[in-house]
Amino acid sequence: MKSWRFTEKSIPAVIALLTALAYGLLLPFTGFYWDDWPFAWIARFLGPKEFFRAFAGVRPFLEPIFFVTTSLVPPIPLYWQIFALIIRFFSGLSAWFAFKELWPHSRRQALVTSLLFLLFPGYSQYWVAFTHINQEWIPFLFYILSFGFTTRALRHSTRFMSNTLYAILFLIVGVFPTEYFLGLEPLRCFFIWMILSETSSSFQQRMIQSLKQWSPYLLVWLANAAWLAYFYTIGTYDSYDVEVIKQPLTIFQIILDFGEAIWKGGFYIWSQILVLIAKSPATPVSILTLLLIAVIFLGSAFYLSRLDEREEAGKSFAGTTILAGLSGLLLGRLPSLAAGLPLTLQSSNDRFMISMMLAGSVFIVGLVEFATRNRRIKIYIFALLIALSLGQQFFNANIFRRDWERQQEFFWELAWRIPALKPNTLIITDMIPVDYETDISFTAPINWIYAPDYRRSNLPYAILYTDIRLGGTSLPALEKSINIDMGLRTVYFHGSTSQAIVIYVPKNGCLRVLDPARGDQVTYEKHPIQLRDAIPLSDITNILVDHDRARMISFLAEPSHSWCYFYEKAELAYQKKDWPQVIKPIDEAISLGYQPDDPFEWLGYVEAQAWSGNIEIAKMVSRKAFAEDEGIRKGLCEVWRRVQVEGPVRSESSRKIVSQILKEYQCR
Repeated sequence: MKSWRFTEKSIPAVIALLTALAYGLLLPFTGFYWDDWPFAWIARFLGPKEFFRAFAGVRPFLEPIFFVTTSLVPPIPLYWQIFALIIRFFSGLSAWFAFKELWPHSRRQALVTSLLFLLFPGYSQYWVAFTHINQEWIPFLFYILSFGFTTRALRHSTRFMSNTLYAILFLIVGVFPTEYFLGLEPLRCFFIWMILSETSSSFQQRMIQSLKQWSPYLLVWLANAAWLAYFYTIGTYDSYDVEVIKQPLTIFQIILDFGEAIWKGGFYIWSQILVLIAKSPATPVSILTLLLIAVIFLGSAFYLSRLDEREEAGKSFAGTTILAGLSGLLLGRLPSLAAGLPLTLQSSNDRFMISMMLAGSVFIVGLVEFATRNRRIKIYIFALLIALSLGQQFFNANIFRRDWERQQEFFWELAWRIPALKPNTLIITDMIPVDYETDISFTAPINWIYAPDYRRSNLPYAILYTDIRLGGTSLPALEKSINIDMGLRTVYFHGSTSQAIVIYVPKNGCLRVLDPARGDQVTYEKHPIQLRDAIPLSDITNILVDHDRARMISFLAEPSHSWCYFYEKAELAYQKKDWPQVIKPIDEAISLGYQPDDPFEWLGYVEAQAWSGNIEIAKMVSRKAFAEDEGIRKGLCEVWRRVQVEGPVRSESSRKIVSQILKEYQCR
C-alpha cells in the first residue's frame, strides 16, 4: 500500500488536471463575451497601444496589463481561452503556495482550500476571458502571491526582507489596477495574527506585532485608497459611481447585504449545482455533470486519503479559519456594495464574488474542521466539495458554449440577410436573446463584419437596445431626426434615427428586418411595445442588397444551413421583390425537412406564392401558419390585403378566393 501514497510533488499535476477538467473540456467551443468584443476589436483595428487611451478615464493602471497581453495574444477567442486556462492554473498554484506557508502543519487543509479556490463555484465568469483575465485575474494572481510572500517572510526570518519586498511589490501590482480587491487587505493582517499566535500567547503582544508586520502593507493600501478617493471624486473616473455616498445604506440594509454575502459565499454556492440540476435533471448536460461529479468525488477521495500527510490541523484551526473566512467574505463584498451593485449568482454580477473567493474557501474548510474530527469523514466531505465545485464549472462552461453558438447563429443570419449596409446606419432592436452580451458589446463585431477595412475614424455602425436605452441619453425617443452619439471606448458613432433599420431576433426563430411598408407594426403589435414603436424608423434602403461588403470574422463558424439560412435568403429576395427567389429557398428548405419554429416566418412565402399566382398554395400555407399560432392573424391580413390591392389577381375566381381568405381571418 505504501506505493499508493502521493507526495507533495504530485500537487501541481493535480491542480493542472482539475483546471483542465473544470475549464478545458468545452474550451474549444467558447468564444468572446461582454467587453471581450470591444477589447478584441480595439486590439485588431487600433492596436495594443490604444489601451493606454481606452483606460485613461477608467482604470489607468490596467493599461500596461492590456498592452502586454494584447501584444502577445492575438484577438482570437481560442487563444484567449487557452491563455485564461494558463492563468487559472497559476492562480491555483499561487493559492497553494500561500496556504501551505500559512498552514505548514495542515497541508491537507491548505491543499483543499487551494483547490476550492481554484474551482470556486460562486464565480461563473471565467469564460469572459479577454476581459476578466486582464481586469481581475492577472492582478489577483499577483495579490495572492503577495499573501504567499508575506507568510513566507514570517516563516523564514533569514530571508525576511527579500520576501517582504516581493510581497509589497506584488501587492502594488495587485491592488492598484482594479478596485475589486480593495477590501481584501485586512485579511492579510488576520493571517499575520494567525502565524504569530503560534509563538505568542499574549493578546496585546500579538496585536502589536501583527500591526507592526502589517504596517508596510497598510501604507500601500492607504495610498491606493487615497488614489481611488481622488480618482472617483475629483479625477476623471468614468465607470461605476460610489452609490453609498449618494444614498447611504441603513443599518438594516447593511445587515441584509452582509447576511446575503455570508449565505451565498459561505454556504449556498457549494451546493448550487444540485439546485440547478434539479431544475432539469434529464437534460444531457445535467446527466454529464452528475457523472463528472461522481468521477471527481471518487478520484478526489482516493487522492486525499493517500496523500502523504503526517500532521493534521490543530484544535484552534477551525475557529480561526471560520473567523478569517467570515471577515474576508464581508470585506470582499465592500467594493461592489459601495458601488450599489447586486450580488446575484449565475449572472454577470457574480464576478463580484472574485474578491470573496479566498475567504469563501477558507470559511468552508474551517466549517468542515469544526463539524467533525473524523479524518475519513472530512476527506469525503472535502472530496464532495471539490467534485460539486468542478461540476458547477462544467455546467457553467456549457452555458457559455450555448451562448457562443447562439452568437454565431446571430452574426451569420445577419450576414445572410444583410450583405452590406450603408455607412452610418444605426441598428435598433428590443433585445437579442443571448445571456452575456449587450448592444455595446455587439457594436464591435458588427463594425468588424461590415467595416473590415476600418481605419481610425467615426464608427460606421452601431446597435442599440430599446429595452435598456430608450429614454436615456443614447436613445432619447423613437422619433425621426434624433441624433445618436455613442462611444466604443476611444471611438464614437455619430448617427441619426433617420438612418436606421430595425431588426427582431426571437428566442426561437430567425433574425428579421422589420419594414413598415410590410405592415410590420400591425403584424407585430403583440410584441414588446418598444419594438413595435421602433418599426416606423426602419428604412430598409439602408441595406445594400446587391453588394457583398460584409466579411465574416474568421473565427465565427458558419452554422449548418438549416431553416434560418434559407429563410434569410428568401427575405433578402423579398426586399428585391424577386418572388421566384423568395419561393425557391423555402421550397428547398421544406424538401430537406426543415420547418420554422415561428409561424410568422411563413408570411413572406405566402405573399410570394400569391404574387406568383399560386393562390391555393398561399391559402394552404396561411391555414397551416394560423393553426400553429393564431397570433399571426393580423400578419396574414396585411399580406392578403396587399395581394388584393397590389397583386396580380386577375381572374374572378382568384379574386373570390382572396376575398374569402380575408373574411376567414376576419380582416377589417
